[in-house]
Amino acid sequence: MVLALALPAFAQEPQDRPISFADLAEEVSPAVVNITTSTRVATELAPGAPRLPEGSPFQEFFEEFFNREGQPQQPRPRQSQSLGSGFVISGDGYIVTNNHVIEGADEISVEFFSGRTLIAELVGTDPATDIALLKVEPDDELPHVMWGDSEAARVGEWVIAVGNPLGQGFSVSAGIISAKGRALQGNFDDFLQTDAAINRGNSGGPLFNMDGEVIGVNTAILSPTGGSIGIGFAMSSAVATRVVDQLREFGATRRGWLGVRIQDVTDDVADALGLDRPNGALVTEVMDGPARDAGMQASDVILRFDGGDVADTRDLVRRVADAGVGRAVEVVVFRDGSEATIEVVLGLREDGTAVAPRPSAPVAPAQVMGMELAPLTPEARQELGLPAGMEGLLVRSVEAGTDAESKGLRPGDLITEAGQQPVASVADFQDRVQEARDAGRRTILLMVRRGEDPRFVALSLED
Repeated sequence: MVLALALPAFAQEPQDRPISFADLAEEVSPAVVNITTSTRVATELAPGAPRLPEGSPFQEFFEEFFNREGQPQQPRPRQSQSLGSGFVISGDGYIVTNNHVIEGADEISVEFFSGRTLIAELVGTDPATDIALLKVEPDDELPHVMWGDSEAARVGEWVIAVGNPLGQGFSVSAGIISAKGRALQGNFDDFLQTDAAINRGNSGGPLFNMDGEVIGVNTAILSPTGGSIGIGFAMSSAVATRVVDQLREFGATRRGWLGVRIQDVTDDVADALGLDRPNGALVTEVMDGPARDAGMQASDVILRFDGGDVADTRDLVRRVADAGVGRAVEVVVFRDGSEATIEVVLGLREDGTAVAPRPSAPVAPAQVMGMELAPLTPEARQELGLPAGMEGLLVRSVEAGTDAESKGLRPGDLITEAGQQPVASVADFQDRVQEARDAGRRTILLMVRRGEDPRFVALSLED
């Protein structure tokens, strides 16, 4: 008997698989530039050279002697150079590159596809997204490229990277979008991952879609060898365009600021709060600023911001940053078992400062839920530099193998809330635990402070 296997049908239209990238490369290359930076660095005196005060009668003699020997007596500046890529986004000479390509440079030189070279001025940088904006003064309109929509790009679509890899000059590589929404280290990361070859020197260059639009700024690679292994990252145009627009208008970024510390909502935290599912961003601290002025509280869960659902902390950070400064936005929070809407006028993130306190000290301990807890005395509060009104329980020790240990609690932590209520004594803590059990909860939510980082921890109530 022969079995017939039903295989899925995939569209195989000719335009989905380009025969050549030559026309596209020819079209976009004139807008791609090589970037060279120079930094003046003072050299040390040559070994054995005498250190003479300026104007010394012997200065001229020793200078002539050591110069003759090939060992200059006086320090001389040398030029250190770095190479990268960039691309022109306007005919009047605005150029995008990476911040790390030009950081600390005294002079920035831009070489165009035609071979002509111009000196560029730095308009502004954003280390948070590794984006920098330069400006040259051309005699005529420069070839330039347009931004594309990285949000509309799909995994599996063709892309090409153009730049100056390893200082070899203009080079084109092709591949596909391997993944979207990658985060490396920053709060505002939204990288496209590609297998198009990206190497040192490609940094700051463009990642093009098949329409010749820039959908990413090539920024980093993942490689144990330092060379391309097919895992490259380009900051999405969705992020880059907003940054570039702000740099162009203000010379710096202007991100919205809410004024809260937040953490992701896990399954056990959702259970402790009575949420149906783990989504949104849990507020661990409200600082002096917009959120406090609007009445937001620690333990609120931000479910929606400015009309859009909040998936997690990273999503909220980006939404707030992009919302603009001075705007009044509606924030929907989950508090005490129901939703509430708060109107917040956003501040400027670059002006926002976080203030937080930090514990660790012993006093009159008691064993509870695998932790040795002690009340925070006035003496301990003063020793730790905590505010006069700060109350809580200090964690003296954590028993191995307990849920407290697995959730990362450790000696020196300060528990200020249990079950979303303040605790100042072990009796307070035990009452909150019993109330949670009586309410049928499987976990209890603790507010834990460590150093400058407050966070919520959900501990299991099951024996």
